[in-house]
Amino acid sequence: MHQNNMAAPGSKSVLFVCLGNICRSPIAEAVFRKMATDDGVADKWRIDSAATSTYEIGNPPDHRGQACMRKHDVPMRHVARQVTKEDFMSYEFILCMDESNLSDLNRKAKSVTNYRAKIELLGSYDPQKQLIIKDPYYGSDEDFEKVYEQCVRCCKAFLEKNS
Repeated sequence: MHQNNMAAPGSKSVLFVCLGNICRSPIAEAVFRKMATDDGVADKWRIDSAATSTYEIGNPPDHRGQACMRKHDVPMRHVARQVTKEDFMSYEFILCMDESNLSDLNRKAKSVTNYRAKIELLGSYDPQKQLIIKDPYYGSDEDFEKVYEQCVRCCKAFLEKNS
């Protein structure tokens, strides 16, 4: 029995990242985990999410995001944390939501010698070519719904490419 944060040998790993780790990245994490579970491959993946900022550390996901996930029957349990240097070494993929996350992550990665993570926009997998997943924090329930739909499309394509 390996610890939760250590995946089995030969396994794959993905870390979803946004600014605060309470809206977009926990939604992406939950969506991807449900997909991997439904496909019977969840045990092959180490899946988590994190923030580029310190704003929300220790907080649960935004209640609007939680309501959106409940509506779609997607289980979501997460406590916000910040990306660590170790993440750049231990994750195969770090998928983020917008250009600002991307530049923050690339800057942080430079301080990690020989980091192995592939840092990409989650939206780069979107068949509908919506590259940026906009922060719904100051938006409406519809904005959370849009994030959910984008995450579903992107996670599906990402999982297919990496299964």
